[in-house]
Order: sequence, then C-alpha cells, then structure tokens
Amino acid sequence: MAFGLDIGIDLGTATVLLYIKGKGIVLNEPSVVALDEEGKILAVGEDARMMLGRTPSNITAIRPLRDGVISDYETTEKMLKHFISKVCGKRNIFFKPRVMICVPSGITEVERMAVKDAADNIGAKEVYIIEEPIAAAIGAGLDISKPYGSMIVDIGGGTTDIAVMSLGGIVTSKSIKTAGDKLDESIIRFMRKKHSMLIGERMAEEMKMRIGCVYPKDEENSMKVRGRNLVLGLPRTIEITSTELMEAFEEPILTIEDAIRNVLEKTPPELAADIGDRGIVLTGGGSLIDGLDKLLSEKTGLDVMVADDAISCVALGTGEAINDIDKIIKAKIVKLEERRRK
Repeated sequence: MAFGLDIGIDLGTATVLLYIKGKGIVLNEPSVVALDEEGKILAVGEDARMMLGRTPSNITAIRPLRDGVISDYETTEKMLKHFISKVCGKRNIFFKPRVMICVPSGITEVERMAVKDAADNIGAKEVYIIEEPIAAAIGAGLDISKPYGSMIVDIGGGTTDIAVMSLGGIVTSKSIKTAGDKLDESIIRFMRKKHSMLIGERMAEEMKMRIGCVYPKDEENSMKVRGRNLVLGLPRTIEITSTELMEAFEEPILTIEDAIRNVLEKTPPELAADIGDRGIVLTGGGSLIDGLDKLLSEKTGLDVMVADDAISCVALGTGEAINDIDKIIKAKIVKLEERRRK
C-alpha cells in the first residue's frame, strides 16, 4: 500500500467501490468471491461473477453480503483484502490507512460492529462509518449542512435507503431490503410463472439492465432470453419485451413507493415544504431503471431527479467525507469508531 492512504469504501451487496484520496474511484467490482473446497480464493470480483451458476461441485461462487449487510464475515474480509491489495499494491506500509465505510441507515449495532471489525482486520489505523443516504447526498452534490430539507432515495443492490436530511443529519429515514436484487428475483419468478422457464441470476440482471422499465415507453424494447424449459427440461430461447418486465417489477416497485410515502408522512412540515420546492434525488444503480423517476414523480406529485453518476454517488460521498474528515467529525456527521477490546 501507499504511504498515508485514506480509503473510502462503498461496501455494496452487488458491487464494491474503492475511493482513494487524491485519485478518486479506483475500483468498481462485483461483490462476488469464488472459493475452493478448502476455502481458498480462486477469483474475486468480475472474474468470480462470471462463475455464478457455472461452477463444478468443488468450487463455490458466493456473494458474502446480503440485503446490505455482511452475511459471511470471513469471506468479506478476504474480498476486501484482495481489492485493497489490487489497487494499492503489496508493499509494506509504515502508516496504516484511515478507512471510511458506508452502511445502510437501518443497520443494527451487531451488523455495524461486523463492518468495523472487518475494516480493523484489513489493517485500518482508524475506522469511520457513514450512513449511505448521507454519503449519497454528499456524492450527489447536495449541501446537507444547510437548515433546509433534502430528500435522497438510494436504491442499491440489497437495500433502498430513504432519508430526509437537514443541518448535517438525518431527520427521518427508512431502510428496506427491497432493491436491485429483489428486482432480479422478481424477474426470475415472473419467467418461471408466466413462461415456465428457469433463468439464472446473471440472465435476470442482464434483462433488468437492457430492457427493464417501470413506466410505459414510447418504443417497445425486447431481447432474447435463454433458460431451461421447466416442462420439457430442455434449453429454450424466447423473446421478452420491456412491457412484460413492467409487470414483473410491480410488487418490488410498489414496496419502494410505499416506503417513500411513509418517510414523507413522517417529515416535519417545514422540511416537507423544502422537499416540495427541491424535489427528490435518486441515487444508486437501481435508480437507473428506465422510467423510475417519472413513475415516482407521478405517484408523489414531486419533482424527482436521477443524480449525475448515480451508481458512484455513495462512493464519491464516502471519498469526499474522508477527504475532509476533520470537518465531517466537527459537524458530527460521523465519528471515530472505538476499537473492540480483545
């Protein structure tokens, strides 16, 4: 590693992004690890993602984070060590890096401790934890230190974090485990139910990204989908349209709508008026589903905007926070995490 590094980590269910002070985002890789029978790492990131659903019995490709939190602590630690070594090199360091990691706003104390311990064990000198909506707001260019309301909806892989912020803190928020992964699962269920066809996670994700939409389009899109016919047990290819995926997405999108409405209902009147003037900002990969901004605007009656570089907002905000850590601590947006006594 380089001398005196400060590292920001967006530890996402679907993707890990690393930000290094002075360099910006230096890594964007899927949160997937391939292991052999003895637990030895065979591949990490994109190389491991290509193995999902295609491994022999002696190799396991897993995603060590689920619903926005660590589900496999040991594998998560190995994955982080691999990514940091990849971008920083394997040279010895005389001064360990300061690390800031973002977490969902609804994280429990036990889950928070697991994240902190993972950062400790990859060699961090100091560990800071920032909540995803705050990082997303900073990365989207919102000034949350001012005395007016800003609303962020961050739709990641495992969680959707919704928050109203003012004066550097979260006034009201909600974190739900309905996000990009649930959209993929809804596609898999839809294909099984409507077309008697079994598809894998990778195909579902490709469908979501290429033809996924939640609002009627002027021009229909379609793609050929490959899977296994559940009646005959044979490989099959069929054509699916974007309108069909709208039907598949109904349930998870309704859950996100309800959560946004719930947060708005709990927002103090003064801040609600600010949001009425300023609108809602969408961040995260899930916000890029075609027509989501139009749908939410129609349902809430508010202006809804997708942030520039929505996928990277959380990582950029985490990086900006670690860049200006003294100011962030003084504003009580984050604090230094105490080390657990062994």
